[in-house]
Amino acid sequence: MTDPVKSPSPPAAVSTSPPAATTSPRSESTTSPTTQGPLVADENPEEEDLGIEDNGASETTSLRSSILKYRVENGRTYHAYKDGSYVLPNDEAENERLDLQHTIFLLTWDGNLHVAPLQKEVHRVLDAGCGTGIWSVEFADEHPEAQVTGIDLSPIQPSFVPPNCTFYVDDLEDDWTFSTPFDFVFARFMTGSILNFPRFFKQSYDNLNSGGVIELQDIIYPMCSDDGTLTEDTPLKRWSDLLNEAFRGNGRAMDTALFYKEQLADAGFVDIHTVEEKWPTNHWPRDPKYKQIGIWNQENILNALQALSLAIFTRPKEQGGLGWTAAELELLLVGVRKDMKDRSIHGYWRIHAIYARKP
Repeated sequence: MTDPVKSPSPPAAVSTSPPAATTSPRSESTTSPTTQGPLVADENPEEEDLGIEDNGASETTSLRSSILKYRVENGRTYHAYKDGSYVLPNDEAENERLDLQHTIFLLTWDGNLHVAPLQKEVHRVLDAGCGTGIWSVEFADEHPEAQVTGIDLSPIQPSFVPPNCTFYVDDLEDDWTFSTPFDFVFARFMTGSILNFPRFFKQSYDNLNSGGVIELQDIIYPMCSDDGTLTEDTPLKRWSDLLNEAFRGNGRAMDTALFYKEQLADAGFVDIHTVEEKWPTNHWPRDPKYKQIGIWNQENILNALQALSLAIFTRPKEQGGLGWTAAELELLLVGVRKDMKDRSIHGYWRIHAIYARKP
């Protein structure tokens, strides 16, 4: 990674305010167990109020104006720096969705920002692919002793942040040139973005102190159901399969979390653990926790459908897309939205948190 580019006064933080949550790190003894067995559907899911309104790095170089000249496609904007490395938008609508998605993670991990048990104090933290910076800011607030560095391709982070939190525009797939190692490397939803995860893990290993920890939280495509209600002929399943197929064709498949454990071991990490969870499509589960996650996730995915799909479906095949027209895509998404709201379809996404330690 080349010397990070300091972001000059990026746009203000989005207005979405997730519910407050306790963010004390979970100890080894209180880590919630891997989800066992299928989720049980609520036999009489009632219509509910959803509760949702409709790097101490080396010296930085000057930010080139081209970084802020975003690519515009189908009314959405996309990052300009290393154009094409990340196919989701970076506009306000997408940033609001990412902050909503942060809330789902807090619900999933019982209010915690991370799953891995950390040392009593961490002094240097890297948020790899920090997005809107919400995780970095909250971790910095919770750990005033730590210097948190957020790296992303877009300067979309807030201007007003804790004094121990800094954001840079850079590409994590370049050579890393940090002058001081980290105690904790955190990466969330990097599947579909990184071309070479073994290299990413090796660079993380080389830039961690002995005893330092890496944690990845990721989604796995395609979608699943435990009772066969997400059938092959549903638009939701078809969309999920096509999305993964398209990303795989670009070398950035959406199931990379299935291979992190082995790749982390190959990079030299030890004490590797995987915690598995599920994000339901809506409030079909009986269990109150997963019903609540489903409520938020339905809002998240309905807002994400266009963001996830537009570029990868409509770009020409020679540019890594599927070559669809926007009208063809929208016709498919009509059915996907209907399926997302159908409580008789018990679909979910697998969510994995994988953490490991450098000996």
